[in-house]
Amino acid sequence: MSDYFGKDVFKLGFGLMRLPKLADGKSIDVEQTKKMVDLFLEAGGTYFDTAYVYDDGRSEEAIREALVKRYPRESYTLCTKLCAWLQCHDEKSAKQQFYTSLERTQAGYFDYYLLHALQAGNYRKYDQYHIWDFVKEQKEKGLIRYFGFSFHAGPKLLDQLLNEHPEVDFIQLQINYADWENPDVASRECYEVARKHGKSITVMEPVKGGALADPILDVKKVFDGINPDVSYASWAIRYAASLDGIITVLSGMSDIAQMKDNLSYMKNFKPLSEAEQEAVGRAQLALSKSDSIKCTGCHYCTGGCPMQIPIPEIFSACNEQIVRGSREKGRKMYGKAVENAGKASDCIKCKQCENACPQHLPITELLEKAAEMLE
Repeated sequence: MSDYFGKDVFKLGFGLMRLPKLADGKSIDVEQTKKMVDLFLEAGGTYFDTAYVYDDGRSEEAIREALVKRYPRESYTLCTKLCAWLQCHDEKSAKQQFYTSLERTQAGYFDYYLLHALQAGNYRKYDQYHIWDFVKEQKEKGLIRYFGFSFHAGPKLLDQLLNEHPEVDFIQLQINYADWENPDVASRECYEVARKHGKSITVMEPVKGGALADPILDVKKVFDGINPDVSYASWAIRYAASLDGIITVLSGMSDIAQMKDNLSYMKNFKPLSEAEQEAVGRAQLALSKSDSIKCTGCHYCTGGCPMQIPIPEIFSACNEQIVRGSREKGRKMYGKAVENAGKASDCIKCKQCENACPQHLPITELLEKAAEMLE
């Protein structure tokens, strides 16, 4: 691998978007999170990634309790994000996210800071609200060490943004073997644009919202034929970490077992061998033939839904039937998902969800199919 900014960072990052929950399904299990933080730091991990909008602020609050209050500030690095198109309505409220994040985390400063989830429908908000200049000012004050943006669009827009903002230190991209050649995500093309501009990369969604931790049967057969003793998630995370220019690969771990599994192969990380790369190629071919709904469960689509439709949960129920052929379980999952929420058939086709979706899914069309399938 070449020399680049962040080369020596531990290649597994702790993503704080899917932290363990208590019985109420909303509150974060801080005690379990503390144990996960301890395991991560003991193994040599340093990079923690949260965001202002994660869990309506509960993620930033949880990492204050589980990490910031318990460890010396120099023993870890913390990244959070400012989202100019969610939970704000003007320049003042957008900029306030930065100060609120500092207050919530009590970290004093952020090692890494990102403009959150730039894509075609929202990137102008960051210009309109003068966020680029604002973040540079915070860096000059020492409140941010490195800054960049996370990105959910195509290579043409990425090239444009990097030409307009060559000052960014790094960017965050969705990279996984399922999306490497997916035209809706364009992982490979975006990766190549970033490296052309000399930018280092943090990787998000390496396991595609958990889908690659429990992939379709044909993919499992491919990987089991090479090594039946390792987790399917390990293939996905090592695939992303094997690329040149990667600072770290973020895994949104939800329990201690996931943390232990990830550390088992990332503590002494080895890039994929040639034979393993060939196996991933066969897995990619198998996935390309699957009709599953490619939702990662990020929930960006649900915040503004006027009908309060639990879109990711509905799509999970659909996939239970599409991928695993379990019609009965799919219907049970659907019934539970919509018990106190909108049904798929309640969609009024306002398409706010499609404007927010990082995967660029035709959500209204998929909800129609979900209604036909499960109602």
